[in-house]
Amino acid sequence: MLFNSISFAIFLPIVFALYWIFRKNMKLQNLILLVASYYFYACWDWRFMFLLMFSTFLDYYSGIKIEEAKSKKLKTFWLTLSIGINLGFLGFFKYYNFFAHSMTEFLNGFGLNVHPWTLNIILPVGISFYTFHGLSYIIDIYKDRIKAERNIVDYSVFVSFFPLLVAGPIERATHLLPQIKKVRVFNYPMAVDGMRQILWGLFKKMVIADNCAIYANEIFANPAAHSGSNLVLGAIYFTFQIYGDFSGYSDIALGVAKLFGINLLKNFNYPYFSRDIAEFWRRWHISLSTWFRDYLYIPLGGSKGGNWMRIRNTFIIFIVSGFWHGANWTFIFWGFLNALFIMPSIVLKTNRNNLEIVAEDRMLPTFRELFNMIITFGLTVFAWIFFRANSVTHAFEYIGGIFNKSLFQFPQLKKSALATLILIAFLLIVEWIGRRNNYGIEKLLLNQKRWIRWCFYAFIIMLIALFLQTHESPFIYFQF
Repeated sequence: MLFNSISFAIFLPIVFALYWIFRKNMKLQNLILLVASYYFYACWDWRFMFLLMFSTFLDYYSGIKIEEAKSKKLKTFWLTLSIGINLGFLGFFKYYNFFAHSMTEFLNGFGLNVHPWTLNIILPVGISFYTFHGLSYIIDIYKDRIKAERNIVDYSVFVSFFPLLVAGPIERATHLLPQIKKVRVFNYPMAVDGMRQILWGLFKKMVIADNCAIYANEIFANPAAHSGSNLVLGAIYFTFQIYGDFSGYSDIALGVAKLFGINLLKNFNYPYFSRDIAEFWRRWHISLSTWFRDYLYIPLGGSKGGNWMRIRNTFIIFIVSGFWHGANWTFIFWGFLNALFIMPSIVLKTNRNNLEIVAEDRMLPTFRELFNMIITFGLTVFAWIFFRANSVTHAFEYIGGIFNKSLFQFPQLKKSALATLILIAFLLIVEWIGRRNNYGIEKLLLNQKRWIRWCFYAFIIMLIALFLQTHESPFIYFQF
């Protein structure tokens, strides 16, 4: 069930109505959320419901055992058991065939004729996200940061809350569980804000991402048939496709959660306005970046051991982050490339220079800020080529096609492709104006008369209707 589908447009009001009918019974509300979440997940493939439920119960039970353990050794046993089983499932479903093929290619390189034993494995949607929910929960219990949750329904809602279940944000028990366990009172302004954020998320997905995908897919499918300038445009189209797709999903997820009186973690903070790569990674997929920081980078020693420690740990988290995204060398190379890009700021210790949004107290950036934004955006676009390519070879062929004399030719654009560029410009203008807020249109025109605001919302709806694709397009991050 996609957020941008008719079925979800029917599903959401029904759950919303049932949920608030029983507003005086928090336990029943949580049960409604749990049933709705399991139904939402079962719409993808009901068979993987059992995997989700098993993972949930494993971490629920392990958390209690870790808290009750009388010795460090017993605590470590239950932590290791839970992590091992969770990562075992994740590794099997997501990486088994990758390792089988990679090992075969390695042995064939030594003249050994090996045929891999591969399986026709279907990747359970959302497994990377709900696995990380559970891992952070049991690690926090082990570190005595939180107490184990005894109510299985409340814990299950934390893991499987349907707005975040299949593509995040990756929530923390310290943030979401207290909201699940307290009485929620319907908040009209919060609900209106949620609807506004849903609208902006749908625009980013259905207008920006889905239309950019048409041209990105066409150009990446046959880079040899395009000029260097067209290949640059193809990479830019994908750059805004993945941003519109994933940040659009996050906006919809956060907006839907607000309808139920719940605040989820912010996942995007205008990353394409970043002035360096370090700032970009503080603003892109924030819940994953902070997860790796707290549960991998810091336990490895963080930056306390000097430059060598900082460099080693940075490469580890970026390569692991790339591998988290998928079982392909392209993702690993993408992670490695981003580690290289961020390395100068790590070595020079300038990675914390740009903590506030660009031009926070001004309408326009300075020339230096603009220059840094352009360079950072260019590096990001370059890295996205590897993320989008089918293979590392495909990525290098694509890049090779860019750097020739055809790079200076005027791009060959269809009228519809030009219209998409205009829509991208509209997105950037709106988000630049709203960059100090949680999402682009959060406070846009709120000081204007109501009819002006509603005309703007109607304009957004009109754009969605005009540029709506004839088929429902899944979100990119569902495959991760």
